[in-house]
Amino acid sequence: MNPRLSLLQPYPFEKLAALFQGTKAAAKSPILWSIGEPKHEAPAFVHEIINKELSGLSNYPLTAGLSELREAIADWLSRRFCLKRADLDRDKHVLPVNGTREALFAFCQFIVDARKGDALVLMPNPFYQIYEGAAFLADAEPWYMNLNHENLPDFDAVPEEIWKRCQLIYISSPGNPSGAVISSAEMQKLIRLSDQFDFAIASDECYSEIYPDESKPPCGLLQAAAEMGRTDFKNCVVFHSLSKRSSLPGMRSGFVAGDAELIKNFKLYRTYHGCAMSPPFQKASVAAWQDEVHVVRNRDLYRQKFELVIQKLKGELDLEQPGGAFYLWPKTPFSDTEFARLLFNEQNLTVLPGSYLSREFQGSNPGKNRVRMALVAPLSECADGAERLKEFLVSAKERAK
Repeated sequence: MNPRLSLLQPYPFEKLAALFQGTKAAAKSPILWSIGEPKHEAPAFVHEIINKELSGLSNYPLTAGLSELREAIADWLSRRFCLKRADLDRDKHVLPVNGTREALFAFCQFIVDARKGDALVLMPNPFYQIYEGAAFLADAEPWYMNLNHENLPDFDAVPEEIWKRCQLIYISSPGNPSGAVISSAEMQKLIRLSDQFDFAIASDECYSEIYPDESKPPCGLLQAAAEMGRTDFKNCVVFHSLSKRSSLPGMRSGFVAGDAELIKNFKLYRTYHGCAMSPPFQKASVAAWQDEVHVVRNRDLYRQKFELVIQKLKGELDLEQPGGAFYLWPKTPFSDTEFARLLFNEQNLTVLPGSYLSREFQGSNPGKNRVRMALVAPLSECADGAERLKEFLVSAKERAK
């Protein structure tokens, strides 16, 4: 057995379940703001295509995926991130995957060369726990970039000796859990660092299509590279999914795209890894990437929920509209774990303690005394949750007097 399995920490939701042991929930209907699972209705045309293409279950899918799917992805990337279509070759730059989670994990196993010794994988702190687990099981060590006051990684604060040992860096924009967006200028800074120190950049952009201002979509890593004139996308790979964009988490449909040499070798790795998307899902994914109407509607639903919850809690909790994603990331008036436990006990409203999403590093835990609230439930349920949270906060203030 791989001895490094012992380095893996329990998943945040396991910790949450342990926190609630012995605590009885209030006698109210449960509201889950802890899990970032989209609850909006999936596009009807996706169901129709899957049903129509069920005969495809009789065929083994290819690792490279259907050419029409790679074509649809390349077309979408060029439209969404202002790229020249001629700079994206569907056969060289794009690889469909089963969602971003397994691809983010597998990419690290493929990239890290443990023979060099002292390999580091950099990641934001707080972070999506797959990054850390991938680093440990690739025989590398995670190095955490504590987020600054804007909830963004500070690349200037990373020492040169750390960059020299870095083989891979994960970034997330919009970020989980904060929703903060990394600017093109900062991404370009990171690309120049990758040139200098020769490491790969894995940009987790699964929340890129959820943002508040239709005129200001978040920048992507390939877009930042192209703005530098770097249309070879050297060292740059992006990870996208239909899970959040199209409310299709159960379909496990995503892609990686970028540096042609990295994509070529990642495809080789995945040929042995054995993860190819089901043919009916590939057919449905083509249509999903080609349609923006349902995505705009999806954003509008999230926008309504943010406006409602922030307005209802005004004066009780310091809330800010994030640059993207569907999370609120407020500071708590007392311990984040006690806040989550009492809220569950008194209101049957579940949130995720921020300290479960981060690590103690360089003397601090940047997730401490924060909670992540996922506004994925229907609007009416979010309204109910906001009322319960307001009642809880008022009660907590009274107890503190």
